[in-house]
Amino acid sequence: MRIIYNNVIPFKGFRAINLFGVVFARKAAFPLTPTTMHHEKIHTAQMRELLYVGFYIAYFFEWLWRLMRQSYTGENAYRSISFEREAYAKQNKFSYLSYRKHFAQWRM
Repeated sequence: MRIIYNNVIPFKGFRAINLFGVVFARKAAFPLTPTTMHHEKIHTAQMRELLYVGFYIAYFFEWLWRLMRQSYTGENAYRSISFEREAYAKQNKFSYLSYRKHFAQWRM
């Protein structure tokens, strides 16, 4: 997994963002922890299943739905997205990807 450290992407307040399998990380987050790296690897697995573009479409609309219909704040809406729930729940289980079932984000 390629990591690009910079001061622009992601927005302040986030350590890293995975865009099409490339992780962009804040320079202040150098080096990324194994937990953060595993979190991003889980997102890469999710992206592959949904052919990348499908991941971003589903991610955006789920975030928007939670933000508008469930009266969440931006942070709460983000944390409640199924993709993030899976990644946060399994980010410390480093063998998880070896037994992860397809579309696990929607089975949790």
